[in-house]
Amino acid sequence: MTISNTDAGYLGKLQDYHARHGVLPSYSGLGEIVGFKTKNAASKLAKRLISAGFLKRAPGGKLAPTDEFFGLPLMCEAVRAGSPEGIDGQTSADLVTLNGLLCDRPSRTVLLPVKGDSMRDLGVLDGDIAVVERTETASSGQLVVAIVDDEFTFKELGYEKDHPVLIPHNPDFSVIRPSQSLHIYGIVRSVVRRYPDSARSQQRISGAPL
Repeated sequence: MTISNTDAGYLGKLQDYHARHGVLPSYSGLGEIVGFKTKNAASKLAKRLISAGFLKRAPGGKLAPTDEFFGLPLMCEAVRAGSPEGIDGQTSADLVTLNGLLCDRPSRTVLLPVKGDSMRDLGVLDGDIAVVERTETASSGQLVVAIVDDEFTFKELGYEKDHPVLIPHNPDFSVIRPSQSLHIYGIVRSVVRRYPDSARSQQRISGAPL
């Protein structure tokens, strides 16, 4: 359900608070965060956000987030990685959660840090986080985490004359042909990378195109 721009701003402050502290504030604390002077105004905001599906009442009268609470706005237009072009800044009506975007089966999904650069040419770098759906089967061409001859590795699954092999995406690495065993640990559904703030320059540019 959509909410007013004003309530969306209040929701954003609550999202930032939850990201920092891992919990939601009390009703009185909610008022302090969004700048209300009365508990009644905070209570009315909580009721609106509950009706909209962003909050729910937990045992003891406390507020708790719903899945929708963690949704992020999805822009209607794609950003170009080539020449800049105009953008109207419109967002879609729905919010998207990163959990829903990155994995289909949360109960079978784990996060694994990537070590090394054997998948560099696919854009997977050392330090990235692989989102892996646990399964014992995979098809040729899928990206997998496998246990090959008791070694853990992230590669593309392929076949040579009906024999499974693990294919790197970096010419400095060779195709892995198991000598004893190969077991699929899971399929890599996505890869996450968080960029640090640049330490090379303290200058900030406002309103610059991406």
